[in-house]
Formats: sequence, structure tokens, C-alpha cells
Amino acid sequence: MQEANLNYRQRAAQLKPRLVEWRRRFHRYPELSYQEEQTSSYILERLEELKVFDIQKGIAGFGIVAALGTGKGPAIGIRADMDALPIQETTGLAYASIHQGVMHACGHDAHTAILLGSAALLAEDYKAGKLTGTVKFIFQPAEEDTDLHGLTGAPYFLQSGLLSDLEAVIALHMCPWRRAGELQINHGPSMASVDNFTLTVKGTGGHAGYPHQGIDPVWIATHILQALYGLISRKLNPLEVGAISIGAIEGGTTFNVIPESVKIKGTIRAYTKETRTQLIKELEATTTIAAAFGAKAYLDLQQGEPALVNDRDLTDLFRETACSLYPEMVIYKEPFGMGGEDFSHIAERIPGAMVFLGCGWEDRPAASLHTPEFVVNEDALPIGVSLLAETARQWLEKHRTSLQ
Repeated sequence: MQEANLNYRQRAAQLKPRLVEWRRRFHRYPELSYQEEQTSSYILERLEELKVFDIQKGIAGFGIVAALGTGKGPAIGIRADMDALPIQETTGLAYASIHQGVMHACGHDAHTAILLGSAALLAEDYKAGKLTGTVKFIFQPAEEDTDLHGLTGAPYFLQSGLLSDLEAVIALHMCPWRRAGELQINHGPSMASVDNFTLTVKGTGGHAGYPHQGIDPVWIATHILQALYGLISRKLNPLEVGAISIGAIEGGTTFNVIPESVKIKGTIRAYTKETRTQLIKELEATTTIAAAFGAKAYLDLQQGEPALVNDRDLTDLFRETACSLYPEMVIYKEPFGMGGEDFSHIAERIPGAMVFLGCGWEDRPAASLHTPEFVVNEDALPIGVSLLAETARQWLEKHRTSLQ
């Protein structure tokens, strides 16, 4: 086992120039959710060069599932997302985005390059007759945004049936608050469910000089806002994890006209199904406040991904593999935060685990995810490759043995 681990670490390190080339190519030509045509084509070219994959394409638009193996025995998936964000890049990098207002600001360019590298290593093992079972490499579009049906990319992969034979799925995510060579890992609830809402308060509007003659939705909205902000502190058990935040308030066009309606837009985050359900019910209850003032309120709720719940056994395997590959690695055991990840759709149906891989620096602060100045420390790339490839190989070996 130790020799195999050393082998994967060395082989991944040797692959670094290609990983950097791939990642910078993805970074320079980013594409938004459901528009990843060129990204997908480039991935297909790299996979076809290896001449060992059974490739299915066109899932969720431009998604790819590349299967490696005989189709017999245990089966594990490795997933990466490949879409960019509507952000104008300000990094000044030589390979910065050439597309105005579009940027890889969440590390999906690195995720995709790392998955290609993992595919390259495991393909070599397969050719040498050293791989037992099946690995499916899942290149997923549209993690960041939804289509007209309100769906991100992951549900379409589940609907395709291409993942139905998998017994486990693993993934990683860039982590700028940790240095390259560090890992953040957690079993159980690790990222939040995401539900977005628009609460519309309808009054009558009127002349601003005669507020008593109408029903002012702005004034009523202030009472609803107080109720919304109080839900976490006074309705939710302090031992539970949840959040409600308001991102936009829209209403009115000028100084002296009270508008007819006001829209309150926000998001609900939770770590458990029970908390998620409770917060939605409490949100619905706040609409009754409008009636006390003679107005009406309507709630439009858009339910998104569930909370990411990491499988304990897979999380333990990730940790064991990391310690064996990199004995010097610093590993932090804590949840990843209140952000959402549509990998949670897959992990809800198939035992799954995601880890956060450090991509920051020793000597300078790293920019946060989803910001115009976000940059990946490319020293993380071969670490990610060896970690995913060896974790998948160890899982296959373990389950092959258990079947004997």
C-alpha cells in the first residue's frame, strides 16, 4: 500500500505541467452554466487521446461520463464541475479570462483539470491490468446556476441513469482559506441546503404627501423584515445550523410616490431537513403580517439543492489516503460553511463525500471564492489528482476484497 501511495504521489507530480496547461486553458476560456460547449469539447479530446474510456456525452447539455473498467465488480464515480461565473476578472494573470464578464472564480477550472489528471493516472493502471472494478469520471456542467426548469446539472446526471450502478461518488473543492497541501474534511452535514425566495408585499400605493390615504407596502415590509431577521435568533434552536439573509429589496421609482408593491428577495440555508422545513414554514407565516395592515403578501419559493451530507466511511477513507500519501499534510476536521453545492443531489442518492483542498499560499492572503481576484495556487493540482485517484483505487480494492 505504501509503495502504491508513493507511486501515485510521484506520478501526479510528474503530471503537473499538463495539469497547469489544462487548468489555464479552462481558465482563459470560461463558459457559464449550460453553455460549456468548448470546455466539453476540450475534455473529450483529452479523454479520447487515452483510448480506454466508454464515453457518454450530452448530459445536462454538455456533460460527460467517461467509464473506465470492465463493467463488472464494484463501481465508484469521481465528479468535477466545469462551469464559470458571471464575474469580471481582475487578477491581471497572463491567462486571465478573455470573455467579458465571465470568470472561473470558484475553482471549477482546477476541479476539471484535476479530474482529467485522475483519469490519466487510472487509465495507465487499467492498461497495465492493475485496476479492478469500474471508475466513472463525471464532468458536470451547471453547478452554479439553474435552467428554465429550476435545475442545476447534477439532477440531470441522476435522471440519465448513468450513475445508477455506482456504489460511491467522491469529489473535491478548492479551498482558498487553506494553504496548498492542507485539507479540510468533515463527515455528516458539511454544506447547507439552499432555498431562494421572493416575498411580494402588495398595498395600494399613493401620493407620498398623503400616506394615510393608501396602504404603504414599504412600511409593511419593514415589519416583515424584522420578523424574518428574528427567525434565526428566536425561532430556531440555537444548537441547530441555519440562516436567512435578504439580498435585495425592490420597490418604487421616485421620491414622492408610494409604490403599490415591494419585493423582498433572500435565501434560506440549513444543515438538516428538519431545520430546512421549519425555516420554510416560519417564512410562510410571516406573510400573514401584511393582513394586519390591510395588505397582502405572496411568497414564491425556489427550492434548490439539499444539504451536503458526507458519508462517514468515504470521509474516513479520504483521510486515511491523504495521511498515507502526504504524511506531512495538515488536516482540519470541520464543516465547509453555509454555501451550497449541487453535488449534494448525488450524495443524497449515492453514498458520497467531498473534501476541500487548500489552494492558498504561505506568504500572502488568498482571495475568497466568487470574487474577481480569486486565484488558485497550482501546487494544489497534483495533490488533488493523487488524492482522488488513490482514494478511488483504495475503495475499489477494499470492495473487491469484501466481495471475495
